[in-house]
Amino acid sequence: MVKPFRFGVVAPLRSEIPAWRDQVCRLADLGYSTVLIPDVPRLQPAPGPMVATAAALTGLRVGTWVYASPLRPAWMTAWEAHTLSVLSEGRFEFGIGTGRPGIEDEVAALGLPVVAPGERLAQVRATVTALRELDGAERRTPVVMAVRGPRACALAAEVADTVTFAQRPEESRAEIARLALEFRSGGQELAQHVPIVGGTVAPFMAPPTTDVAALPVDSLAVLAADPVAAVEEIRRRREEIGFSYFVVGAHVAEAFAPVVAELAGR
Repeated sequence: MVKPFRFGVVAPLRSEIPAWRDQVCRLADLGYSTVLIPDVPRLQPAPGPMVATAAALTGLRVGTWVYASPLRPAWMTAWEAHTLSVLSEGRFEFGIGTGRPGIEDEVAALGLPVVAPGERLAQVRATVTALRELDGAERRTPVVMAVRGPRACALAAEVADTVTFAQRPEESRAEIARLALEFRSGGQELAQHVPIVGGTVAPFMAPPTTDVAALPVDSLAVLAADPVAAVEEIRRRREEIGFSYFVVGAHVAEAFAPVVAELAGR
């Protein structure tokens, strides 16, 4: 079944707090569905309070993009996610994954135990299981999983509502398309993480050293600045691969708004 388009914005704190608040409020006027907060210790405030603040500022959906499972105990993460779902009156989307490349060094620097990838995936399962128990029969907090390998994809097919595929900007379109097309979907929404729009790399969505000029011409990490071209490409990605939820950086939210106006909900 073809799912309608929707659009989210990763909105890290990159300015004075009043300017960030104004930016979050503006996203609703621009037609976006979701305000998303990254999980980057020491470089950003903790995602939980930021998500709660965003939920209080606007009636949009809010979420984490995404919690890194090695950084916190499973039950505590589930409790926080359930609390955010309650406080936002059901507008919270719980994004979680096993961590970006190099997470082992980050975990060690924080004095936390470094565990194998399989154990990190088990942490994700334990977190989602605890969240479902806390939610009970009256609530279902949507789970967004960032996945890559076959075991992660299998878990996402079992427990997630939305799935995004962890990608490096330099990877070819064919490789990411293969991951999406091989995913054994149970009707999950497929999300596309797009860190580069119009040649600019979004903070916390791709490495700051990313060489845009060196990327493949068909990279799925890139969308054109021209709204007409972007609309055409997004439609193509849904038709050929199944992506219907597109996430971009806050720095392009205004310029990207015509695309959202043309496609959101369709």
